[in-house]
Amino acid sequence: MSGWSGVINGMPKVGDSAERSRTVSERDIALFTEITGDRNPLHYDRAAAEASVFGGLIVQGGVTSGLLNAVVAEDLPGPGTVFLGVEWKFTKAVLVGDEITARVEITAVRDDKPICQLTTTIRNQNGEPCLTGTATTYTVPLAPRG
Repeated sequence: MSGWSGVINGMPKVGDSAERSRTVSERDIALFTEITGDRNPLHYDRAAAEASVFGGLIVQGGVTSGLLNAVVAEDLPGPGTVFLGVEWKFTKAVLVGDEITARVEITAVRDDKPICQLTTTIRNQNGEPCLTGTATTYTVPLAPRG
């Protein structure tokens, strides 16, 4: 456990998993645009979005993948965790009003350093995958929250 000393949630085990769900909204689009400047008409122009292959307003990919940030930083591996690398495929657009569930599962853990390999998925309310892939995380030892 020497590489994981001081990590708040401790050293995870292969097979551990965590997930979070969220219903996405037009407010999410607006907040993401405020941060990034992404004003793609597929996020804002209802007529254009409805006439597109997507059939309605879609949220930015960063809103979709952002739910994975919350899972790794809050749940597994937990506080102090950052992404070192990701490989994601966006397989289905997320529409305004969709409920998405982000899930991570630990596939490898280093003993000497607080580094994990994860499988990552985001599914919509119908169980359809919207994002699939893998990630590598590093967890910084932090003082316990209090």
